[in-house]
Amino acid sequence: MICEAVMNKRSVGSIYEQFAVEQLINMGYSVLARNYRNRYGEIDIIARDGDTICFCEVKYRRDNGCGSALEAVGYSKQKRIISVARYYLMTHGLSEWTPCRFDVIAVDDDEVTVLKNAFEGSQ
Repeated sequence: MICEAVMNKRSVGSIYEQFAVEQLINMGYSVLARNYRNRYGEIDIIARDGDTICFCEVKYRRDNGCGSALEAVGYSKQKRIISVARYYLMTHGLSEWTPCRFDVIAVDDDEVTVLKNAFEGSQ
């Protein structure tokens, strides 16, 4: 899909994140933020699916030799995403009771797969 040999990791990641954003929009989501950063870390995409705020981590895998996209979001990464999400809710006037979920968006050479509720936020 992309000649990765001539691109750095960040620019390749931005392209795949754009594919993920386009898929979310096609699914009816509203994208609220991209590459949201705070002192706890970063979330690739924050979107709204109906009344639910979705905190999305985008993962690209050329092949499954290094594991699936979901496996790439380990426990420590999940904890970091949850901390960023809590801070986002607090600083945007949203309560802890706001419906939210944590999705992983897997991008491979010919498709984008949204794994809804990929992990729980109660960790």
